[in-house]
Amino acid sequence: MNTVMLGGIGLVAMFAGYRFYSKFLAEKIYKLDPDFVTPAHTKRDDKDYLPTHRIVLWGHHFTAIAGAAPIIGPSIAVIWGWVPAFLWVIFGTIFFAGVHDFGAIWASVRNDAQSIGALTRDAVGSRAQTLFMVVIFFLLLMVNAVFAVAISDALIDTPSSVIPAWSAIAVAVVIGVLIYKMHVPFIWPTIGGTIILYAMIWVGESVPVELPASTFGLSPGPAWIVILFVYAMIASLLPVWLLLQPRDFINGIQLAVGLVLLYGAVFIASPTIVAPAFNFEAPEGAPPLVPLLFVTIACGAISGFHGLVSSGTTSKQLDKETDARFVGYLASLGEGSVALVVILATTAGFSSLSEWQATYAEFGAGGIPVFVLGGSRIVSGALGIPIEFAATLLTVMAVLFAGTTMDAGVRLQRYIIQEWGVIYKIRAFQNGYVATVIAVVACLILAFGAGGPDGSGGMILWPLFGTTNQLLAGLTLLVISVLLVKLGRPSRYTLVPMVFVTAMAFVSALFQLGSLYRAEQYMLLAIDSMIIVAAIFVILEAVSALMEAKRSTPTAQ
Repeated sequence: MNTVMLGGIGLVAMFAGYRFYSKFLAEKIYKLDPDFVTPAHTKRDDKDYLPTHRIVLWGHHFTAIAGAAPIIGPSIAVIWGWVPAFLWVIFGTIFFAGVHDFGAIWASVRNDAQSIGALTRDAVGSRAQTLFMVVIFFLLLMVNAVFAVAISDALIDTPSSVIPAWSAIAVAVVIGVLIYKMHVPFIWPTIGGTIILYAMIWVGESVPVELPASTFGLSPGPAWIVILFVYAMIASLLPVWLLLQPRDFINGIQLAVGLVLLYGAVFIASPTIVAPAFNFEAPEGAPPLVPLLFVTIACGAISGFHGLVSSGTTSKQLDKETDARFVGYLASLGEGSVALVVILATTAGFSSLSEWQATYAEFGAGGIPVFVLGGSRIVSGALGIPIEFAATLLTVMAVLFAGTTMDAGVRLQRYIIQEWGVIYKIRAFQNGYVATVIAVVACLILAFGAGGPDGSGGMILWPLFGTTNQLLAGLTLLVISVLLVKLGRPSRYTLVPMVFVTAMAFVSALFQLGSLYRAEQYMLLAIDSMIIVAAIFVILEAVSALMEAKRSTPTAQ
């Protein structure tokens, strides 16, 4: 199969999804109102609530939801062949992710910008809310821990990426001040910031940075993990206009340029896919394609974490309700396009089938390194860029994706802990500083508890992260469905994907119970068990609320 044909089919399908399906959702299902006053205006505090231009907010939302997941997941999942991964990314993005993300923003904005966990209380009940927030908390733990490990590994593998990755923070702060305090039109800071960020890639090539063998008594891997969480702790407490929003926006621009380069290289070089369409000779020990494909590729198809961003930070910055389509659905397509190009890079960036098979000799062998390897070969061959520079460019792209997700993830975790403080009247939890410290310490415990003292095995969390992520996506769609039924609107467009993704996630979770037990990963086994039990009770409560709402047969609103 030629990559140009496959990439072209995927991009055209996604464009059609935005042009037609998202318009249908906006007009007939969510019924967006241009005159509705959003919480960004009614609760404006210029810290968390801030009316934001839809292009800037799209940049924040896109980079916050994407992270490293649409790179890691697809690059692992192609071990089953490129056809299953391609189909799940395309159909999952159009009919699952777009509906989910768009719906979560709409539901939150229409309910005073409450998080999806808080919305569960109003839509389903207080017991369901408590259990839902347990699932959310564990997911955020895994998101932050997994991405910290992934970033740490990337910075160690490609030292030339360190300076350009961290320089994005300084650039973002300057852009935030220029736009929000000096009122400079955002076009000029955008152009200047993008040029500086790409210039720093050249600087990184000239000045690679490696941590010494011992930093504060830690080897480079765990030292980077600790540094990343210290940064995330500080970033999560700053006003959104100073770092989170401009960082996500400028990163979004840079990443969009990176995607254009990648797709441009694919269309110019037109490499042939050497990986099999269906891999009937998967390595021994590889889990079954069904249901594991649907949790291995979470972000890039559908992801519960997106609902947390949609209802946690994005809904608090939405200027107009009609912007929800552009921000929510289009950002989902952006992430789907990342997953698609990762599939192309990790199946066509090899010289032969035997080289590809040697790389994928065991399950879990993919990830950021394989994406960088395959992608840099394609980019270098098509555009004449030195392969080392191409590798740095793609590594920075992956690190920036993951870093922005950590920024949002720790902030969201703080929100959850503070909500617990309000619900259960725990005054200490209501303090933003205390909540942030609790969140970061919990993430560090999980990162090192799963991966060992050096954190090198932290990616063992990935399958459990994927399962929890998809369970949360199903629960979020269920809550949105209840809200739609209570308004007398059609719910099948959210219920059908909810049933599918929840079923796949549950079977995967049960499969992983046995795997974790055999691997003697008792901490993860306990977490998986608690998540399964909590999700079952939330579903039972939500189904009951759904049936009750249907019996009341309200007039459509």
